[in-house]
Amino acid sequence: MRVAVAGCCHGELDKIYETLALAERRGPGPIDLLLCCGDFQAVRNEADLRCMAVPPKYRHMQTFYRYYSGEKKAPVLTIFIGGNHEASNHLQELPYGGWVAPNIYYLGLAGVVKYRGVRIGGISGIFKSHDYRKGHFECPPYNPATIRSIYHVRNIEVYKLKQLKQPMDIFLSHDWPRKIYHYGNKQQLLKTKSFFRQEVENNTLGSPAASELLEHLKPTYWFSAHLHVKFAALMQHQAKDKGQTAKATKFLALDKCLPHRDFLQVIEIEHDPSAPEYLEYDIEWLTVLRATDDLINVTERLWNMPENNGLHTRWDYSATEEAMNKVLEILNHDLKVPCNFSITAACYDPSRPQTQMQLVHRINPQTTEFCAQLGITDMNVRLQKAKEEHHLCGEFEEQDDMESNDSGEDRSEYNTDTSALSSINPDEIMLDEEEEDEDSIKYSIYILRHGGRIPGSTCLAAAQDKPLASLGKKGPWETWKHCSLKLCGEVDLCSSRGCTGSHEDVPQGHPTRRCLSDRSTSYCSVKCIAELCLGDSSVDF
Repeated sequence: MRVAVAGCCHGELDKIYETLALAERRGPGPIDLLLCCGDFQAVRNEADLRCMAVPPKYRHMQTFYRYYSGEKKAPVLTIFIGGNHEASNHLQELPYGGWVAPNIYYLGLAGVVKYRGVRIGGISGIFKSHDYRKGHFECPPYNPATIRSIYHVRNIEVYKLKQLKQPMDIFLSHDWPRKIYHYGNKQQLLKTKSFFRQEVENNTLGSPAASELLEHLKPTYWFSAHLHVKFAALMQHQAKDKGQTAKATKFLALDKCLPHRDFLQVIEIEHDPSAPEYLEYDIEWLTVLRATDDLINVTERLWNMPENNGLHTRWDYSATEEAMNKVLEILNHDLKVPCNFSITAACYDPSRPQTQMQLVHRINPQTTEFCAQLGITDMNVRLQKAKEEHHLCGEFEEQDDMESNDSGEDRSEYNTDTSALSSINPDEIMLDEEEEDEDSIKYSIYILRHGGRIPGSTCLAAAQDKPLASLGKKGPWETWKHCSLKLCGEVDLCSSRGCTGSHEDVPQGHPTRRCLSDRSTSYCSVKCIAELCLGDSSVDF
């Protein structure tokens, strides 16, 4: 079976399917399946755009709405997970997975399905320790905190996946499992993405939750995206018992969908020729969903999963043969995923834009049908009841940035935050960028005048914060691309090339985007990130 894998899609469905068509013309045969590793951006209308955690200048309708409306149909079965730039209100309608358009299937917060006998699992979102132990409490309309926390991985999803015992063929995650870079060409990775060096050396790059799942599930293939670079690795697992054959996982991360970038890979994967050629539910996963239904939490309260520590009456929710047979009886031994897609929100009309479209917390009929059949809770129904009773979900309002690592909350069993790119990736869309008008300067250039140290609370390394269109003349510094983190010491200016001593070749202004606080001294004047460009852009000055 020929399986195509895509990295961050960013709503570019037309371009991805066009690339698949080209691959089919040049390759040995048709593509049977497309797997997308997050940032899919299933945006139906203007209200969905407002639920996507990106600065306004990156909110583009793209092409998904044409597949949602029926104007176009995906030419190949497409399965995807969520990332950290999604139409979160749309995906929230389908916590257990479902069709977002004909032939395009979302795996849910976490999920497992089968196609042609190939078992495919996945987990949506990225890891953030300060939200990991919370319930799924967010619902639209989101505020500045919940529009980000909505896509953070929760311990309940990891716990459910860790109940699985049957072999996994393919697993999808948006952020990488932590430490996976040790099993591939690490030097080439750091040559391509030098700003990852500190986290790689500290073993903090990637998601510890994904790493835990990798160790438990040991899938044949693991595909990821998020860091916008192609990277392959082979992880050899240790056999649990003597005499057992040790398993190995082939890991592949891909870039984002842009010209001349490695965003797509076609792989030949063994399948069962006798298996049906339609999408099927996984019986073990359905059984785990039924067993763990009482564990659903829709509050912001921190909580731990049951474990064998004397505090819980039950801690093993794995699927028994008896329980799986019961689920099969409930489904009349029919595991086919029904093609029950329905339009639940108005579709974007280019001729009649609606910038003030109301944002509604919807109950999706696919989820209603799935929960009723399986006898489990629709968490959106529970959320709506909680909202009515306790007003848990407020309107958009000013709040502290919950994305900060300085949260005073208990940060779960993991003591570091990693997968949100703490060593700034110039390719990644940063949520705290200045939101400027299109006609204004694309990137602000700050005058940096800090002869002495500046308190970390200031954390801008700039005595003045004045955007300049130009520094007056061009010189050897005229083009900066992907400037990386450097430690420049006690100097008048932060230089991306480090402290030069005389500073004569250092420009009088430096396009510093942000500063990393030096927590050991509570000062930030010596650590600056020169992040001038996003993607392949550069700025002359």
